[in-house]
Amino acid sequence: MAFLDEQNWQSFLDCVDDLLADSRVRSMRDIPHHPGCNCYEHSVFVAYVAFRLARRWGLDYRMAARGGLLHDLYLYNAHIPGTHPGNQCFDHPVAALRNARALCGGLSEKEENIILSHMWPLARRRPRSAEAAVVNLADKFCATVEVFQIWRRMRMRQVVVAA
Repeated sequence: MAFLDEQNWQSFLDCVDDLLADSRVRSMRDIPHHPGCNCYEHSVFVAYVAFRLARRWGLDYRMAARGGLLHDLYLYNAHIPGTHPGNQCFDHPVAALRNARALCGGLSEKEENIILSHMWPLARRRPRSAEAAVVNLADKFCATVEVFQIWRRMRMRQVVVAA
């Protein structure tokens, strides 16, 4: 089974295409994230991995994909002093939730928890659903792949950059 194939990619896009078309989501391309990766690339990567895991495990894959895409919608450059009030680890999920609410016009409690708990166990909020746990797991996996520069060589990166 291929990780990235046309059928799964198209099903994923069907879940998130409205979000990907939004200028606020697209603006994440200008926000640096992990080494060699911007916030948009990271978020799409997390969303796709969460989508695939949720689908395989019989969970709400649409919610996992959308939550994965919105989990880092904090919309500021954390490397610039004064862009957030305290520790980025704790600040950015709250900012991402605020921006996701504004973008989507309201979120379910489960969707809010996906965004707020994605930094667990570093942050205090725990995942309270299987979909939140899947996004949390996808975020850790993708961050590891990005930090170790594996992301730069993946075919997935070329697809995400083109999205």
